[in-house]
Amino acid sequence: MKSFRAFVIKEFKHIFRDVRTLVILFGMPIVLVVLFGFAITTEINNAKIAVLDLAHDNYSHRLLDKISSSGYFNIADDLQSYSEIEKSFSQGDIKLAVVIGENFGKKMINEKDADIQIITDASDPNTANIVSGYLTAVIQAFTLETGVVKPPKVTVKSQMLYNPENKSVFMFVPGVMTIILMLVSAMMTSITIAKEKELGTMEILLVSPLKPYVIIIGKIIPYLFLSLINAITILLLGLFVFQIPMHGDYLLLLSEVFLFIVSSLILGLLISAISDTQQAAMLISMLGLMLPTILLSGFIFPISSMPEILQYLSDTLPAKWFIIIIKSIMLKGAGIKVIAFETAFIAIITLILGILTVKKFKIRLE
Repeated sequence: MKSFRAFVIKEFKHIFRDVRTLVILFGMPIVLVVLFGFAITTEINNAKIAVLDLAHDNYSHRLLDKISSSGYFNIADDLQSYSEIEKSFSQGDIKLAVVIGENFGKKMINEKDADIQIITDASDPNTANIVSGYLTAVIQAFTLETGVVKPPKVTVKSQMLYNPENKSVFMFVPGVMTIILMLVSAMMTSITIAKEKELGTMEILLVSPLKPYVIIIGKIIPYLFLSLINAITILLLGLFVFQIPMHGDYLLLLSEVFLFIVSSLILGLLISAISDTQQAAMLISMLGLMLPTILLSGFIFPISSMPEILQYLSDTLPAKWFIIIIKSIMLKGAGIKVIAFETAFIAIITLILGILTVKKFKIRLE
């Protein structure tokens, strides 16, 4: 019995000496609970909207005040004409545009009926439906606050932009492609250098005349080719099986896909360079890439409803910007000028990851 107790105590000491084991045991559950608790929500808060007020009367101003104070919306763009609506959608992160017709107040008072048009960005149909429902509820509440015995009727006309049939597949195909490319590319390359260490073939690389950046490029090229095949397959399925429209330039789309794949592959190599075993590299890839990509990229859950710290964290993820790029090119027909910021961000992240990978690899070689 004493020997058994000593053995159990020894195991406890062994666990408490291993920092990585303690992080997995106690740190990971806390991180997961916080992420799932704050990130997984279908509620919309402070959604950015554009307003085209053609009435500019007391009632339209009161309605806009009601919308702003609801907590659901943030009026980010004050439009002057219909021609600015689509431009506002394509150049910003506007979720919805509300158009208040001319003589809005007079129609409410005299005709007891007025029209409001709601135009939503249906490239994300779930968010479009939610924000449209929220705004309709706010408008209905506004009509009850007019103070008259018989509240006036406000007719809400909805229009789905970029996705008139409100197909959810328009949202899922770009998101699924992003996740597949990120996980497959990063996970495959994340075990390459770690595998060399485990098999003992790292010594061959140590004595080879190849420089670190040459070795890194050599390890990336095969996975780059295979990942491009994956990407083209997903695109063809989206175009011909799920009937997703392609309004943009194919060459621009493939260039953006190429850039994102390179970024993911280099990230995987960085993980491999700092990991001693394939198991550790795979664990970092799964927990460090899969969960943030799914939860914080805006693929499923609205980023605007998350706490600010998670919103800032999502801004550092190339996956978030890649989803925006794919939707902008395919559904909105955007050119390079519209997605220049997103493209530049991914390019900068790729460059930073490449520099870090080379430095870490040099340290390993030494």
